[in-house]
Formats: sequence, structure tokens, C-alpha cells
Amino acid sequence: MKKNQGFTLIEVMIVVAIVAIIAAIAIPSYNQYVVRSKRADAMGTLMSATQAVERYKSNNNFSYAGADTANVIPTQVPSDGGDAYYTIAFQAAPTVTTYTLVATPTGSQPASDGTLTINEKGEKTWNGNSCWPESGSSC
Repeated sequence: MKKNQGFTLIEVMIVVAIVAIIAAIAIPSYNQYVVRSKRADAMGTLMSATQAVERYKSNNNFSYAGADTANVIPTQVPSDGGDAYYTIAFQAAPTVTTYTLVATPTGSQPASDGTLTINEKGEKTWNGNSCWPESGSSC
């Protein structure tokens, strides 16, 4: 007697169901990881922009006035080009003693992720909370 080789339809359907369950769990987790990593990139860019604004102040009679995004800070994240997923700007024109930088989600970053801000005092906010999420945690 000849023995049949191969898989039955039931076995194939079980494997497809298992793969679908794994994908249903893995894809949303991966998407959240991507959102968090882009947010972390924006936080790093804001910190670098803050340093650039402080250098501007040191070189301009200890005044933030006149600092602008074209000459002082990067205007997007990633700052080296490519498709932007955050835009960086001053919330209002910097004064002699104050400024606030804002990172706003754009492009592939969901708007629901919220804005990140930092001011001259180092006060950070995210979605209106007085903190930035660290290492994937929520504020």
C-alpha cells in the first residue's frame, strides 16, 4: 500500500489560524514600538534644539530674541532629512528671557500621540502633562 504524504486541509487551517493569532498580537505591539521610538527621537531633537537656543543666547547679548527655526534649530524630526514625523518650532516668538519649543506630530506619527514642549527653564510637557514619557512609560 502506498502511503500518502503531505498535509491535510485541517492541519493547514490550524497553522494559518495560529499565524493569524500571532500576527494579531505582534503587529499592534510593533506599531506602538515605532510610535514610541519616533517620540524618543523627537525628545532628543528638542533637547539638542534647546542647547542650540542656549548657544544663540550666549552669542547674542544673553537674549533669546531673534532666534528662529531657520537659523538656530532643526525644523523637523528626523533632522537630517527624510520624511518628517515631527515638526519643531517655537510656540511664540522668543523674547529676551523666554522661549518654548514645540514638537508636533506629522506625517506617519499619529496626531493622537500629542505634542512635546520644552521651555527655557527645562520644563517639559507631553499632552498637557508636566513630564515626558521615559523609556516607553506613560506620564
